[in-house]
Amino acid sequence: MLTITAKAADKAKEIFKDKGLEGQAALRVFVAGGGCSGYQYGMALAKQPDEEDFVIEHDGVRLVIDPDSAPLLEGAEIDYVDDLMKAGFTIFNPNAVKSCACGSSFQTAEGGGSASPCGH
Repeated sequence: MLTITAKAADKAKEIFKDKGLEGQAALRVFVAGGGCSGYQYGMALAKQPDEEDFVIEHDGVRLVIDPDSAPLLEGAEIDYVDDLMKAGFTIFNPNAVKSCACGSSFQTAEGGGSASPCGH
């Protein structure tokens, strides 16, 4: 369903450790309406998955995905980029047919979501 690169997994583990949540937390990955292309990605720390969540473990990191976001993230990969332009998690999503320059907003072939200006 959703994978994470070794670099992103290492960064997630580092964040968990810094927050005192090592071995306890998961990385919640979700999709919400909005963004300049219709959908936008979101990530948060999750101490406990909800009952209906999908839980996947890759490279020692648990990923938590809600049932509404799961189809939109099918086959996607989380990476961590650290270069001159930006540093942070990024998602490579084969379901995105259009995305915005900011990289956190996308649209699927079926459309959906409600577009809004970048950064909102």
